[in-house]
Amino acid sequence: MQIIKSIWNFFQSQILGMGWLNDLIGSGLSALGLDTTNRWTGSIQFFLYDVIKITVLLCFLIFLISYIQSYFPPERSKRILGRFHGIGANCIAALLGTVTPFCSCSSIPLFIGFTSARLPLGVTFSFLISSPMVDLGSLLLLMSIFGAKIAATYVVLGLVIAVVGGTLIEKLHMDKYVENFILTAGSVDIESPDLRKKDRLVFAKEQMLNTFKKVFPYILIGVGIGSFIHNWIPEEWVAMVLGNNNPFGVVLATIIGVPMYADIFGTIPIAEALFYKGAQLGSILSFMMAVTTLSLPSIIMLRKAVKPKLLALFIGICTVGIIIVGYLFNVIQALTRIH
Repeated sequence: MQIIKSIWNFFQSQILGMGWLNDLIGSGLSALGLDTTNRWTGSIQFFLYDVIKITVLLCFLIFLISYIQSYFPPERSKRILGRFHGIGANCIAALLGTVTPFCSCSSIPLFIGFTSARLPLGVTFSFLISSPMVDLGSLLLLMSIFGAKIAATYVVLGLVIAVVGGTLIEKLHMDKYVENFILTAGSVDIESPDLRKKDRLVFAKEQMLNTFKKVFPYILIGVGIGSFIHNWIPEEWVAMVLGNNNPFGVVLATIIGVPMYADIFGTIPIAEALFYKGAQLGSILSFMMAVTTLSLPSIIMLRKAVKPKLLALFIGICTVGIIIVGYLFNVIQALTRIH
């Protein structure tokens, strides 16, 4: 058992976490005559390490996820979702969202397409919530920072929010609050041709490059903010705002996250820096969920597709769900003494 644990710890710290890369960069900076204990040098080390680590993991994961996604084009996804009913359909929609490496804005066109195809509204909202909030890539990246249990719990609770939110919207019969042009748009269900393995590899490569181009600026911004927090913000400041002594830290983190726009890959370096500065786990993960699911640009785009009452319900469900999950993670952190 101890051998398995040691192998897993090595995988988490050196393969996923790329601890060797951080040591290599630190040695390189020292060889240049720079003091790695200095704040400026520490900021450079954090920035280089996180940019390289996230970029490598991002490209690998997006390629893998896109290859899987090649088996689930929109037409096939519609047919799959159409076979299920009730809460089972919401669960399948939420799970399908995990294999779509999209930010919240990129998920909305698919949501519109599914709604136009007359799929149940609650099912399409389960997809819309889960797609930006959780995916296979985020699972592995979160594992590199918080460990497997926390990463898996984050994904599971994100799926719960998606299923519960979609089910509630369905039970409230909110179809009349979808804009008319979507309900009358119709749907052209074109059968996707069978792709050869080479075609799928080309598709995965193109998706990886396109996603990387879109995401990389946010990675740079996120790592830059994380580097600043990690090396320049005093721990007591972070602890005062988002630590154990502030019972409203989760709510504050959620509110701060909403106006921002990034996908989960851009928020992870910020989360990492906050974690090491003493912020509560629940506040950190609530911030991540709010940024990825309730970004202001995505809300503006969604308003074009749904009427204010349905939009307000969507925002309310996600906000309450995120806050509840945040406090659950704070309890988990207190019970397991994660630091």
